[in-house]
Amino acid sequence: MINKVRYSFLALVLVGLTFILSSWNDEERRAVIGPLPPEPDYADSTQWYMVNRSGEADLFYIISTETGDHMMGEDTCHLADTYDEALRKSMLKEMTAVDSFYSGKLNYFSPYYRQVSMHSWVTPEKAYARLPIAIEDVKHSWDYYLKHLNQGRPFILAGFSQGACGALAILKEMPDSVRSQLVAVYSIGFGVTQEDIDSHANVKLAQGATDTGVLIGFNSVRSPEDILYFTAHNLACINPVNWRTDEEPATFVLYGRRQNDTLSVRCDTMSRHLIVDGYTRHRIMPLIGIPGNYHNMELKFYYPYIRQNMADRVAALIAKKKEE
Repeated sequence: MINKVRYSFLALVLVGLTFILSSWNDEERRAVIGPLPPEPDYADSTQWYMVNRSGEADLFYIISTETGDHMMGEDTCHLADTYDEALRKSMLKEMTAVDSFYSGKLNYFSPYYRQVSMHSWVTPEKAYARLPIAIEDVKHSWDYYLKHLNQGRPFILAGFSQGACGALAILKEMPDSVRSQLVAVYSIGFGVTQEDIDSHANVKLAQGATDTGVLIGFNSVRSPEDILYFTAHNLACINPVNWRTDEEPATFVLYGRRQNDTLSVRCDTMSRHLIVDGYTRHRIMPLIGIPGNYHNMELKFYYPYIRQNMADRVAALIAKKKEE
């Protein structure tokens, strides 16, 4: 009953945000969005982090929120400048970490983009007003990748948090000719709603370990009371250890520099979030974090299992194509 009331309240909040955004005039919208950094040119190799391993498939990864507000002249800018070295350094850190965690034998492509600042996410209406600019950059990078970098190979499309929102936006508009190359979409740390599923035939949730052309999504918490607003209406929940969508728990090892912890994880079929038991070393995420929410641990918790799963799904798609 508490969860039903909680989700009903959040639904009303989101409806209110939609009304507020639609009621703004152009001047109000510009004031909220703030100054715009230069648009990335994806023909410029400096706007990418790329690793060519001569692999038979690619991983296209969209990073999460790694930058904060910064100054442009005398104005505060709420979007990353992809040509600013200090901001690029923050974004590069995640790009290289994910490459080392997940890519294995995959070729790796990760674009810099004008991501919404971490400070923006404190206020949902401001974050969602600024987000379309970030999404458009991501779409442009994707178009460039398909035309100039992919060369017809199978690909995995992945993103975390803000990046997951970008991956979902790409999937929604993906034509069948491109979807035939899609291994899977790993959309981690953001919500996939009923509307996303009902309104877009491309959005098909994974049901097992080797289905292809599907979306893999999950969000980790200690309990359903610890859910962040941007995952509140999520329906995508698959356990990245046992690859089940029911409540069967799985034991996994969190590898650390000084200590390896044995934890367990299960899908909660009511809240559609992963419930993690046994984790005690959590540091709360700055600005938007709450105790018991493990948003900033998603990539670290499950990386050996996801890396193997990516390889398994690539093999499954290649085998399927050989049979056609």
